[in-house]
Amino acid sequence: MDIFLLTIGFLFVMLGLIGSFLPVLPGPLTSWLGLFILYYTSIVPMNYTFLGITLAIAILIWILDYIIPAIGTKRFGGSKYGVYGTTIGLLIGLFSPIPLGILIGAFLGAFIGEILHDKTNTKRAFKASIGSLLGLITSATIKFSVALVYAVLFFMKVWEYNGEFF
Repeated sequence: MDIFLLTIGFLFVMLGLIGSFLPVLPGPLTSWLGLFILYYTSIVPMNYTFLGITLAIAILIWILDYIIPAIGTKRFGGSKYGVYGTTIGLLIGLFSPIPLGILIGAFLGAFIGEILHDKTNTKRAFKASIGSLLGLITSATIKFSVALVYAVLFFMKVWEYNGEFF
């Protein structure tokens, strides 16, 4: 049973790394589930403080993930139309066959949203689109960093108890 839980935990940690770049999958929270599953094995002793702190960080990052792209759009002069456009563009870009479709979708979504808001000011729309893109990249970098730390913690704990697992 422990090997099964170890495998499922590993899959969640890897999904968390992938989820750092996909808006439909909360990366750090998914990686945290992998840590939780690892601590649920009979081999690794439960550490509620560690799990509580890492969960709090994952939830904070999850909340910030929805705020940071909007802050980027607003800081660069965007409106709520640009924020909505960013979100719609992210979702469309997610399913696009184009490499980096998420980034292109966010940029174009913000641009189109701003153009719909004010057809005469393409310079402001472009600037808001840049802000949206920077916000998205910042958010993805933070999520990936936290998910990577959780993956390292997972592997360190597995390495520490590898004689009992295998």
